[in-house]
Amino acid sequence: MQYIGTLFWSVLIISMLNYVVSAVQNVPFDFPIGLVMAVAVTVLIIVMDAIIPKEAAKEY
Repeated sequence: MQYIGTLFWSVLIISMLNYVVSAVQNVPFDFPIGLVMAVAVTVLIIVMDAIIPKEAAKEY
């Protein structure tokens, strides 16, 4: 479920970013490019989560 949530929020945020940047630069909005970027960011986030050690947080 966490992977679906990560993909959902990545698609939502990157599509919004893609729309705003394309509007500012006065170029046509291209959803498939944003979708590909969102999938790439999702994979990057999942890989980073697998690499970072899962130690318990230490309270000082």
